Amino acid sequence: MVCDRCLESVKNTLKQHDLKFKHVSLGRIELKDKLSASQFELLGEALRANGFEIVAERADKIVTDIKAVVIGWVYEHNQFGNKKLSEVLSQELHYEYSHLTSIFTKAEGKSIQSFQNKIKAERIKELLEYDELNISEIADKMGFGSAAYLSTFFKKETGLNPSQFKLRHSERKSLDNI
Repeated sequence: MVCDRCLESVKNTLKQHDLKFKHVSLGRIELKDKLSASQFELLGEALRANGFEIVAERADKIVTDIKAVVIGWVYEHNQFGNKKLSEVLSQELHYEYSHLTSIFTKAEGKSIQSFQNKIKAERIKELLEYDELNISEIADKMGFGSAAYLSTFFKKETGLNPSQFKLRHSERKSLDNI
């Protein structure tokens, strides 16, 4: 789950199946009661019908948690102050960063940094499409030292500089497909 609509969709699915939940957040559902095997299977089918998947394996769960933290960090960067993503991941998930990066790389075939860069590029695309901020303001919001650094990063990730992207309005990717 990577957006508010995703969260609402999951909550609605749980309600439709009369499943009481304590909390639903990015990548996590906390139910009030334990599910029977048949309830678990029905929930899995209902979630898959909406494009979601239950992650039950420990490593898969850690990867999902890493993705949720990275997305949160990119979208709400200012809330974490000057902390590095590696610090935030270790604090939030209670594992050493080296352990997290090993699990993530093995499961995804790319590093956490690579995933973070892809998410950042998609966020920049989003901000460029909104056309509410100029490049310098986007650079500041995204934690880049300058508009030039953001432009260099963006060109490396997308093949276009921000101005070219705005002219072309290249297609954005859904965060769950990164």
